[in-house]
Amino acid sequence: MNISGACTQTKNSCAQVVEKNNGPDTVAVIVAGGIGERFGYPGGKQFIDLCGLPLMSWSILAFDHAPSIAYVVIACSPEKADAVRESVLSGLKLHKPITFAASGKTRQASVYSALKATPRGFDLVAVHDAVRPLIEVETIERVISRVRSDAALAGAICATRAVDTLKRVEGSTIVSTPDRSFLWAAQTPQVFRKKILIEAHERALQERIAATDDSSLVEHLGGVVEVVESSNDNIKVTYPSDLTICEALLGKHLMDGADSCILFDGGEA
Repeated sequence: MNISGACTQTKNSCAQVVEKNNGPDTVAVIVAGGIGERFGYPGGKQFIDLCGLPLMSWSILAFDHAPSIAYVVIACSPEKADAVRESVLSGLKLHKPITFAASGKTRQASVYSALKATPRGFDLVAVHDAVRPLIEVETIERVISRVRSDAALAGAICATRAVDTLKRVEGSTIVSTPDRSFLWAAQTPQVFRKKILIEAHERALQERIAATDDSSLVEHLGGVVEVVESSNDNIKVTYPSDLTICEALLGKHLMDGADSCILFDGGEA
């Protein structure tokens, strides 16, 4: 499948973001250990077709095209590693080295396993859900740049402003209604200083803390984490209806010649 015609605007914006960087300094951790129970696809939703490629291929391509990314670690179950190599990686023209880490029983365990598999010499790590296929390279670069540019930050995450009114509920009773103006919906990638994220995971193991994202663990450690506003299109595919939305959005991007593209400067998959 040929994917070409990435927009000049996106390419220029990515270049501006990394112009002060001396080279790739970030390892990407792509979490692909889920079994897709809610989605109902027995092979794992990360392998389901999205516009001609396995769904997780689009996440891998985005990080492969991101100038700040030096290396990619995929966290998946050992029994699915061959399937990823054969059905996903073999069909892509990639430029960055890729290795595997065994996923755990939880997402948190999978990320920790991948962190231990990251190579030395890189200060930052970007953790991303494999099933967020519409992540844009420009967004990846903005989040990395935010952490890189401020030594006081432990990390930064993609997020969108809450648009729904949220309720805190106990049982079926509403306890409170938080002020929506302070609420954001966390996404990935989430970028951290690698040493801090490893320390946060090790502290969580010691204290038996379970979290649904890595930012929560770094916050518990006392690290300062900022949000970088992302697109509502950065959908996590959880239900079949999410896939339908992704197909429509990605199909439009490809029809438009990858304008506002997911890829950095085009390429072949």
